[in-house]
Amino acid sequence: MSSLPPAIFLMGPTAAGKTDLALALARALPVELISVDSALVYRGMDIGTAKPEPEVLAEFPHRLIDIRDPVESYSAAEFRVDALQAMADITARGRIPLLVGGTMLYYKTLLGGLADMPSADPAVRAELERQAAELGLAELHRQLAAVDPESAARIHPNDPQRLVRALEVYRVSGVSMSEHRRRQALENASQPGAGTAGLPYTVAQFAIAPGLRSVLHERIARRFHLMLEQGFVEEVERLRQRGDLHAGLPSIRAVGYRQVWEYLEGQLDRADMVERGIIATRQLAKRQYTWLRGWQGLQWLDSQACDNLSRALKCLESVSILG
Repeated sequence: MSSLPPAIFLMGPTAAGKTDLALALARALPVELISVDSALVYRGMDIGTAKPEPEVLAEFPHRLIDIRDPVESYSAAEFRVDALQAMADITARGRIPLLVGGTMLYYKTLLGGLADMPSADPAVRAELERQAAELGLAELHRQLAAVDPESAARIHPNDPQRLVRALEVYRVSGVSMSEHRRRQALENASQPGAGTAGLPYTVAQFAIAPGLRSVLHERIARRFHLMLEQGFVEEVERLRQRGDLHAGLPSIRAVGYRQVWEYLEGQLDRADMVERGIIATRQLAKRQYTWLRGWQGLQWLDSQACDNLSRALKCLESVSILG
C-alpha cells in the first residue's frame, strides 16, 4: 500500500453529471470537494457556469469557487498552488480531497507540474498586443503555427491571452513553449523520485460521460435552454453594466458567456446566440473528450448507469484509497 495520502479526481465533459456523482461520494465518504473549473472561479458568474446552488454549497462546500472577480485572470499555475494548499489542508484533517471539474489543463498541471518558462517581457508583450489589435488574432495564430505548431494546435485562435504568451515565450527565448515542456519532462524523468514529484498523492482517477455522444449533445442543449430560463441573459447583462469588463477577458470568453455577450452587443440575434452557444458547448465537450482519451489510469463511468456510486466505491476499495 502506498505511503502517500489519497486523493480522488472526478473528470468528464461538460453536462456529464460530475457534480451529482461528487455529491453522492461526499455523502458516502469523508471527502471534501475542490472545484477544477476555470469558469467557476469567478464571482457573479453562476447560471452560465452551472455553479452549484447556494444551498448545495452550504452543505457541501467547494474550494476554489468564487475566488476571482471576472475582471481578473486565473492561470493553471495559480490553480496548482491553490489546489495543493487545499489538498494539504484537507489531508491534514484526516479527510480525502475530491477534485471535481472539467478543466483538463488544471488536472494535467496538478499531476505533472509546470515547465519552467521565461519570465514575461513587457516590451515584447506590448508589441504582440499591438499586433493583435491592429492585425487580428488570426495573424497571431498564423505566426504561432509557423514557430510552434503544437501550441498552435492546442490554443484556440480566439484566445488572445494564451496566443500572446506562447509567442512571447518564443520571442524571449528563441525556443518554443512546446520544446520548453519537452525539455522539462525529460529533466523530470531523469531525476530520482520523478514519479511522485508532480503530485505527492495516491490518486484514483474517474471520468464520467454518457456512452453515446448524442445523449451528451441532448443534455448540453437542454441545459443551455434551462440556463436561459433561469436568467442567463440577465446575468450577462449585469456583468456588461459594470463597465469594466470586455469580450477579451478570459471570464467573458467562457463558453456561453461569449455568445450571450455578442447577443447583447447586437452582433447576434437570439436564435443565433442560442445555436452558437450550444455548438460552442459541444465543441468544449469534444476537446474534453480529446484530453481524456489518452489519459492514463482512468476509470470510466457511464452517466446513464444507476450504479455509479457503488462502482466508484468498489474501485476506491480495490486501490486502497479507502484504507
